[in-house]
Amino acid sequence: MPKVAAGKIDRIESFKSDYIDDRLVDVYLPEGYSADKKYAVLYMHDGLMLFDSTITWNKQEWQVDEHITKLLGENDIKDVIVVAVPNNGKYRSSEYLPQKSIETLDEKLYKKVLKYRMEGKALSDNYLKFLTKELKPYIDNKYPTKPERENTFVMGSSMGGLISLYAICEYPEVFGGAACLSTHWPMIFPDKFTENDLKNVTDGIIDYTDTHLPDPKTHKIYFDFGTETLDAMYEPYQLRIDEVMKKHHFDKSNWLTQKFPGQNHSERAWDSRLDIPLIFLLGK
Repeated sequence: MPKVAAGKIDRIESFKSDYIDDRLVDVYLPEGYSADKKYAVLYMHDGLMLFDSTITWNKQEWQVDEHITKLLGENDIKDVIVVAVPNNGKYRSSEYLPQKSIETLDEKLYKKVLKYRMEGKALSDNYLKFLTKELKPYIDNKYPTKPERENTFVMGSSMGGLISLYAICEYPEVFGGAACLSTHWPMIFPDKFTENDLKNVTDGIIDYTDTHLPDPKTHKIYFDFGTETLDAMYEPYQLRIDEVMKKHHFDKSNWLTQKFPGQNHSERAWDSRLDIPLIFLLGK
């Protein structure tokens, strides 16, 4: 079990699903949690990396509990619980890569992406069905939540950023906001794919976004990126997504893209700026 600085974690050891393999789920309840209150809900991917660096593979964490505790204490965000869903290891990319964005590729490239990036399976549509049709109803039934769209949010980094964007595009009636940190736009391996392959796959993600963005009147979307390690690749792609956001009339009231010079692709980097997307999505 992760240890938290404040609040507590309820753990579901094995959530049974008809859509994905059974999954551990951690539910973070903040300090002062009470059944007499109503809570917004933030669903976060890569759920084992969020709370306790002593049990993560790289000894890093997002410090989600520390950030939530501080922001609630300063009255900067609304009451919220965090539902942390771990990735599936081997099939992480299969669950996080937007499925519909690659289904329009030519058959040869589609099979290549499946083989080298997705372990032969496209699972993101089923992963989102698990989140929206199974896990969310369970959370809303068990905890005193505010279940409506304007109080339901999704957040992730890297490939978790991609699936967060895909979630709000596929289920705009469920999610009112998405935060996509260090979004991994160029998501295939250069040693297995040509430059043209890379362009076609990334074009597929951008074209999908262009045709599926939710209504800016009712949704918020946050993006960011650093300039070191993997994040050094992201700016050209993010600039293209930013043009799509402008085309669909997103503005500073419902969309934020942030560049963080010197920051890399790591949990420590996401921890260092986590207050910004939390306030953007959950601010009062």
